[in-house]
Formats: sequence, structure tokens, C-alpha cells
Amino acid sequence: MANSNSILVIFPYRLQGTWVFDDERVELVQEPFIEGIPEMIDIFVQDIPNADNGFRLLFSAAPFPNYQAELVWLKEEYGGNWYHWEAHHLEGWLCPALFKYFSDAPQHLYCKAEQLQT
Repeated sequence: MANSNSILVIFPYRLQGTWVFDDERVELVQEPFIEGIPEMIDIFVQDIPNADNGFRLLFSAAPFPNYQAELVWLKEEYGGNWYHWEAHHLEGWLCPALFKYFSDAPQHLYCKAEQLQT
């Protein structure tokens, strides 16, 4: 599990219209993003060519250079957690898979999307 200073990385891609990711390290396969998070991802990747085929998503509970978004914790619901992205007036729910990366829901999540290196 990450500490608050760790920068984590996953590689989301679009599968049949849904943003998903695989992470063998924590036994997740085609884990979907739902409830507001896909709309956030669409903004993250708007300038990344072929993002539907995959991109790198960096995230951390602590700010890091050139992060794109600061998501602020709102509340727990159904075992997952709601976050708010003030800059775009969006809210999204992260499912309990969040706890594969953090022991507690972070009060802030900092995110950045990058093009995959070819």
C-alpha cells in the first residue's frame, strides 16, 4: 500500500465505451471507472492522441509537479468514496478498489494523464 508521498501509476484504456484499467499487482482486471470519473478522464486525456488505446495515469495523495487535477474527498458511500474536482465542477465516485492503493481514502487526490511512450 502507498504512503502519502508515493506517486502511483495505472494505465487506463477504453473497452466497449467504458474507461477501465488492469493492475496485476493488486489483482484488478478491466476494473471500470464509473459515476463521474469517466467525464474527468475525458478532460484529462483531451490532448493525448489515441488515449482510448491507453495512457499513463499518475496519482498521489500528495501534490507533485505539473499535476492536472486536485480531487477533494466529499464522502463515503457504498464502500467507495466521492471526490470533487473544483476546477471543472465535477464529482465522481471511486469504488473500493481505491483501497488497493491507500489504506484510507485520501482527503486529496492529485492526478495527471500522460501519453504512453512508444
